[in-house]
Amino acid sequence: MDSEIAILGSDCLIHIFTFLNVEDLINVSSVCTDWLEVAQTPWLWRRLCLQCWGFCNVAVVDSEHMRDAWKRYYLRRSHLESKMTQGRSGCDYTCKGLRGHTGRVVGLVYLEKNTPTAMEPWSFRSTICSASTDGTVRAWDVKNGVELWCSAVQSPLTSIVSDREHGLVITSDSSGLIKSWQAQTGVEVASYHTASPRCTLLPYTFKDRCFLFVGTAQGSLHTLTGPEWSKTSSLVVCDSFNVNLLLASPDKKWILAGTKDNYDLVPKVISATSLINPSADEDPLSQCLPIQWFHTAVFMPTQPARLAIIHQVESSRSAPGAITVLDVSMKTSRYKSEIQVVKHGISACLLWNKSPQNVLLEAKDGETLVMADHKDLWVCYLKFSLSTKFLAANVSSISVDSFHVVAACQDLSLRVYTWKDQNREDGRIDLKDRYHLLGGSRTMSRGFSHVACDYSSIVAVAEGNDGKDVLKAYSFTS
Repeated sequence: MDSEIAILGSDCLIHIFTFLNVEDLINVSSVCTDWLEVAQTPWLWRRLCLQCWGFCNVAVVDSEHMRDAWKRYYLRRSHLESKMTQGRSGCDYTCKGLRGHTGRVVGLVYLEKNTPTAMEPWSFRSTICSASTDGTVRAWDVKNGVELWCSAVQSPLTSIVSDREHGLVITSDSSGLIKSWQAQTGVEVASYHTASPRCTLLPYTFKDRCFLFVGTAQGSLHTLTGPEWSKTSSLVVCDSFNVNLLLASPDKKWILAGTKDNYDLVPKVISATSLINPSADEDPLSQCLPIQWFHTAVFMPTQPARLAIIHQVESSRSAPGAITVLDVSMKTSRYKSEIQVVKHGISACLLWNKSPQNVLLEAKDGETLVMADHKDLWVCYLKFSLSTKFLAANVSSISVDSFHVVAACQDLSLRVYTWKDQNREDGRIDLKDRYHLLGGSRTMSRGFSHVACDYSSIVAVAEGNDGKDVLKAYSFTS
């Protein structure tokens, strides 16, 4: 028998080893020197990587010029995902309390965000930035729990966004003052005054130039050109109502602007080009959505310009809600161009028989939505007209990406779920409830108000009973 095994060539062994799982492939490498050499074949481990994830940082792996690069990549990344899936306190993650704000935290954004295709996602350094009613912006090292920089005090801040392409953090305060800061150093770059007590901010990049769309409390949408923030155009979206919904399509051609404060007012889809390069004698090109009794919307991230809209089926405040999917395109004739918004073939009714008031909505891909209300979290599969419900406790914020979903709850817990292939034949990816991260005691906090996550960390805002919010940073490393 030993002699028969010995005469097997490398090509034959490689073919046999393709039928082994990872654990068995590692075990056979200890049989003998020849099997060790075959089990280290980069093609075997590359095959496992692409089967498991479908996307890897191939250029980085190839650049290492190491025979075991694919193996190391597979083992390290799978180990990191195993820790994020199990979430055991003390061995899978570290938790840091980020203290320094003396008021309510109104938002947090990642400055450096880990992704599955990062050079070394298992050792990436994530940094975040937070804004508070104490008038300060603070940047933090998530893993080490260290404050990196803090801005000077100004009026209470109301919103914060990041433009990672240009290394900027942008905030607005209660006086309508918009400021931008260098993400790495905290040096102030520029400012612009809107005279609006509430602003909704949306950074936008076109041909490497940075822009900022600003929704105001008076119902207008301003377009600012950076980095000096000079006004390029202005458009009335919903007169006298706060423009608190601003979204950009994945193909960067369309901006959705509207209000969530009045469900009788329909949002508008606006040509981004007509906002950043306005015509002197024409208003920016826009089109109202063909729906009524609007509540909220999201662009589907894997489609060029596909919208999922949550609205009510009737005008009554207690009427049940529905989902409508819309595709946006431009129709051009010899004499004019106009925006077309048409209903897509897939749409599904919400499976709750109540009004969709204050529903949180995010999209994973072109067919999967994640929604949350006061007590439940839902995953809706538009293609199959199906949904899955998970019990939650007063969800205040959700964060969705290609690996997991994190829900921040008012019971001081973070509910962590991961996507899992359960039916490969029809392509459906289900969500699996994994574990809860606890954020403290009721004597100190009222619950979580905001949450954000990347591939190796989760950061949430715990509302302090004394009015001083604390950031809880959970870092998973291998």
